[in-house]
Amino acid sequence: MLVSTHSSLQICLHADTPLEAVADTPLLWPNPMANTESQHRGRRQVLRTDAARSYHRPAPNLKRPAQAVSANTVIEFSGVSKKYGTGAFGLDQATFAVDREDFVFLIGSTGSGKSTVMRLLIKELEPTDGTITVAGRDLKTISRRQVPFYRRNIGVVFQDFKLLPSRTVYDNVAYALQVTGHSRKEIRAKVPDILRLTGLSTKLHNYPDQLSGGEQQRVSIARAFVNHPPLLLADEPTGNLDPETSIDIMRLLYRINRTGTTVLVATHDHAMVDKMRRRVLELSRGRVVRDEATGLYTRDESTREFAQRLRGPSETPQIL
Repeated sequence: MLVSTHSSLQICLHADTPLEAVADTPLLWPNPMANTESQHRGRRQVLRTDAARSYHRPAPNLKRPAQAVSANTVIEFSGVSKKYGTGAFGLDQATFAVDREDFVFLIGSTGSGKSTVMRLLIKELEPTDGTITVAGRDLKTISRRQVPFYRRNIGVVFQDFKLLPSRTVYDNVAYALQVTGHSRKEIRAKVPDILRLTGLSTKLHNYPDQLSGGEQQRVSIARAFVNHPPLLLADEPTGNLDPETSIDIMRLLYRINRTGTTVLVATHDHAMVDKMRRRVLELSRGRVVRDEATGLYTRDESTREFAQRLRGPSETPQIL
């Protein structure tokens, strides 16, 4: 499960920019509090130049040529490793790419590296080795000061919701717009729309403790999607929910994906992965061991593999 202590991560995760614009510019905008237009022009020129270099730079060590990085690539991990202070590897030479409008399940056992991927994408962690690019922008070029602005372009849905308990459903969603400088008029226009999309139009005056688990997760999704971010990350979004509610949540994430948002879901939900038959990336001990366009949670066995499993390990005489 992805757990963050950053207050900016819980709230400042959105952007007001359509995905089409992100295909040509990095997921980073200048500080809106800058004083002069010349500063804005200078920064935009630097960003455009960096983006052009990123898109035309060859992607090293990609194991799947069909996924070579392009203007259509939203996420690219190239030979990424993350070694923790304990000596354990969260990721070990992980390489994969996610294209615009993809819906991808990230699966694997506990400790396989799923949460490490998510934390790297939101820059809560830095890789030990390798390169991570988002919309063509190398995340290493984003300074600590720029991280909150980068995160506004990413919607994040947590397993434990992370709602503000003293605020209503409406205010929880509206707060994500307030901290990014939206006017009251914009907030009044956007919040009711997203609440209708997520099936919460009759709950806008309720507080989180007056909602079911599924409804609280819908509020979390509404807050993450209110600005229509180009990328939405969901970390175990159905982990605390019953099967029927889990179906509703996944259906909602799929609807969001159909609007053009790229969705990456880390999950242990076998049944949901098998039912949806979307792209599956499987991690094991920090390595990408499977990448299937329409996969199941467990890889289909060949006839030979099935026979070998039935026979069990071959017995060989011991030499004493």
